[in-house]
Amino acid sequence: MSEIKEGTLLWEPSKKRKAQSKIYAYMNWLNEHKNLQFDDYHSLWKWSVNELEDFWASIWQYFDIQAKDPYETVLSSHQMPGAKWFPEATINYTEHIFRDRNEQKPAIIHSSELRQTQEITWQQLYQDTAAMQQTLKNLGVVKGDRVVAYVANIYESIVAFLATASLGAIWSSASPDFGTQSVIDRFKQIEPKVMVTVDGYRYGGKDFDRMAVVENIQSELSTLEATIVIPYLNKHPDTARLKNVTLWDVAVAESGTLTFEHVNFNDPLWVLFSSGTTGKPKPIVQSQGGILLEHLKALTFHADLGKDDRFFWFTTTGWMMWNFLVGGLLTGSTIILYDGNPAHPDKRMLWKFAQDTKMTVFGTSASYITACMKEDDLKPGKAFDLSHLKSISSTGSPLPPEGFQWCYDNVKEDLWIASASGGTDVCTAFILGAPILPVYAGELQCRGLGAKIESFDDDANPQTEEVGELVLTEPFPSMPIYFWNDADGSRLHDSYFDVFPGIWRHGDYLKVTDRHTCVIYGRSDATINRGGIRIGTSEIYRAVDHVSEVSDSLIVDVPKGDGDSYTPLFVLMKDGEELTVDVMKMIKHQIRTHCSPRHVPSGIYEAPDLPKTLNGKKLEIPIKKILIGKPVDEVVNKGSLSNQDSLDYFVRFAEEQAKANS
Repeated sequence: MSEIKEGTLLWEPSKKRKAQSKIYAYMNWLNEHKNLQFDDYHSLWKWSVNELEDFWASIWQYFDIQAKDPYETVLSSHQMPGAKWFPEATINYTEHIFRDRNEQKPAIIHSSELRQTQEITWQQLYQDTAAMQQTLKNLGVVKGDRVVAYVANIYESIVAFLATASLGAIWSSASPDFGTQSVIDRFKQIEPKVMVTVDGYRYGGKDFDRMAVVENIQSELSTLEATIVIPYLNKHPDTARLKNVTLWDVAVAESGTLTFEHVNFNDPLWVLFSSGTTGKPKPIVQSQGGILLEHLKALTFHADLGKDDRFFWFTTTGWMMWNFLVGGLLTGSTIILYDGNPAHPDKRMLWKFAQDTKMTVFGTSASYITACMKEDDLKPGKAFDLSHLKSISSTGSPLPPEGFQWCYDNVKEDLWIASASGGTDVCTAFILGAPILPVYAGELQCRGLGAKIESFDDDANPQTEEVGELVLTEPFPSMPIYFWNDADGSRLHDSYFDVFPGIWRHGDYLKVTDRHTCVIYGRSDATINRGGIRIGTSEIYRAVDHVSEVSDSLIVDVPKGDGDSYTPLFVLMKDGEELTVDVMKMIKHQIRTHCSPRHVPSGIYEAPDLPKTLNGKKLEIPIKKILIGKPVDEVVNKGSLSNQDSLDYFVRFAEEQAKANS
C-alpha cells in the first residue's frame, strides 16, 4: 500500500463543475432572492448555523415544500432536547416523492443475486404505491399505526415504505439476515399492526429460507393483525403456518389514485434502531418534516443529486443508509438497489454493476474500499467503463488517506470523493462532501449546512487543529423527536445530553482543521490512552492496514487496577497467512511510525474472527468490557452481531488472562 500523508491535496473541482453544481445554484438564488452573497462554502456554512431560522426557512422556500397548513414559526426554541421545527405546518413525505416526475423515466434500478437488473419507471412506482396504500387501508392501517418490514433491499420494500408514509403511518425495517430475537427485540417495542416480509434471500450464492423465523416473529408480536409476504426466494412460498397472510401480487393488484394524509411536521416518519450491542436496541423516532428537509438539503447540495443522476449506496434495510438512499427519490434521481454479497463472486462485482447501471454516485462503506485495496489485481477503472461515475461516497467508519489515494489510482483520476460521518441518530451525514470544495486525503470536506458541529475540549470549549468530542451546539431538524417508550425523555437525554448539558454529544472524536475540513478518529469511548496521549482507534487500524498479511484488526484499551492499562491488538490474518514474529515486528513498526512508540500494543494476538454488528461495525466497547471480566450476556446483545461465535475466542482470552494474573 502506498504511503500518503493525511491532508494531501488530491483533487479540485473545475470551474465548470462548480458552476454546474446544485449548491452554486442555491447560492445564486440566495443572492437574487435574499440579497445574501457568499464567496465560499465556509461563509455560507457560518450563516446557515448562526442564522438557523433564516437558513431553514430558505430551504423550505427553495424546495417549495408543500404544506396543507403553513408554518408560522421556524423553530420553537434553541433548547436541546425539546426544540420543535415548523410546529404549525402539516405535510406528507410521500407527496414530495411523486411531484414533478417524468413518468417514463426510471425511478429505481434494482438487482440482486436472485434477480436480473430491472428498471422501474416513476409511473410503475406510483401505481404500485397507490395499490399498496389501498391494501394497507383495507387492513385498517391509519395515521400513527406501525408497519414493520423484515425485508431485503429490493423494489417492493420501497413501495411498502412509501405507501406507509403516505398514510401517516410509521415505518420500521430490519434486514432478513437479522436473527429472530434481534428482530423481535426491535419490533416488539413498537407494537406493529402489519408486517411486510420476504420468504427468504440469497447471499454469497447460498439460499436462506426465513419462513420459520417469520413464524416465530409473528408469534411474538401480539398486536400484529396481518402479514404481507413477498415471494423472493421462492415463487410459491409455503405460508400455511402464518396467520392472516396477503401475498405481494395481491397487495399491489388494485389500481387507484394515491392520496396523502397530511401530518404535523414533527409527527413520526419511521423508527430506526441502534445496533443494540449492549442491550435492547434504542428505538429512535424521526419526523416526517425533519427528514424531508434534511434529505432534500443533504442529497441536493452535498451529494449534488439531480434528475440526471443514478444514485447507489450498498446497504441493507437494517442500516440507516437505506433510508438515506430512498431519500434520493426526493431529488428526482434514479436510485439503484443491490441485494446480496458485494464480494460475490468476487470484489469486481459492484464495479461491474456501476458500469452496467451507468452509476453516477457510488456509495459504500469505508471497509469495502479498504477490502478492495487489499486485492492487488483489482483496478476497476481499467476493467470497466466508469465514464458516468462522478463521485464515490463512503461512510460507516473513517476512510483512511490510502483509501482516497487508491480510488484516484485505480478507479478514476477526475473523481470527487466524499467521506461522510453522521449516523442512525440523525439519519444523515452532518460532516460530508460539497462538490465545490477540494478533496484532501483522509479528510471530510465540510460540516453540513445547518449543522453547527464543533470539536469540544474537556471544558466544553470549541477548538481547531485539536482532537476533541464531536458535538452539535444547535438544534438540527432530523434529530430524534423522541425514543419510543421513553415517556420522560430520560433515555434520550442520557444518550446525547448527559456530558455537556444542552449540547448534543455524538460520541466520536473529531478534529476541525484550520481550513475547515474535518477528521474523524473513531468513537471517543474507545480511545486508546497511553501515557496521557489519546489516539483514535482508526489511526491504529490505518497503521496495521499497511501490513499486507493482515486482513483486519481490533484494539482495545483495558484498564488495570494500578491506574495503568494494557492494549491487546487482535488481528485477523488473510487466508494462508500466519502471525509470525516477522509479521508482529512489521505491525509494531507501522504503529510506532504512524502513531507513536507509546501506542505499540501490549500484545498482538491472532483471532479466528473479529465480532461485528449486523451493519459491519467493530465491537470495541463490548470486547473491552469482556476483557475486564464482565459476563458476556451483560455487555453484548448477541442478536446484534453478524458473527456471534466470534465472541467465544474473546471470552476464553479473558479467562486465560485472569488466570495468568491471579
